[in-house]
Amino acid sequence: MKIVVLYGTETGNAEMLAEDVAAEIGGAHDVSCRNLSDHAPGEFEPGALYLLITSTYGDGELPASAQPFAARMAAEKPDLKGIHFAIFGLGDSEYHETFNGGGKTLAALMIAHGAAQIGERVAHDASGPDLAEDLAFPWAEEAITLAEGRLGAAA
Repeated sequence: MKIVVLYGTETGNAEMLAEDVAAEIGGAHDVSCRNLSDHAPGEFEPGALYLLITSTYGDGELPASAQPFAARMAAEKPDLKGIHFAIFGLGDSEYHETFNGGGKTLAALMIAHGAAQIGERVAHDASGPDLAEDLAFPWAEEAITLAEGRLGAAA
């Protein structure tokens, strides 16, 4: 199964985490990693798993590198039926009202266009005790396991 790690970042934290996740799972899987700003909505491939990692910026918005992707999704209105994704958000609960807004927004955008979310959305809290990779590595492995079951059953 092809796995594509896509990230949206403002300051580089989501990019570093995405690269770490790709490296962690890359030994056992066909994995690529790229910025959401470089991914067109028409490039989603059925049968692949998309691991989406995004930070939150400002008042709960998508970070700068994810905003062009969101704009293209709105303009192109792609049909993402058959596309499977998992979502991991970075945020800080010190900003309670907007905590992890980027992850929520990106998941909602994918679902609104017909994509199916695999597993629960995971939200890392920069004010919490866990390192992002301590949550992201198990999240990625669980998403892969769930996708293999789901996509394998569809084949």
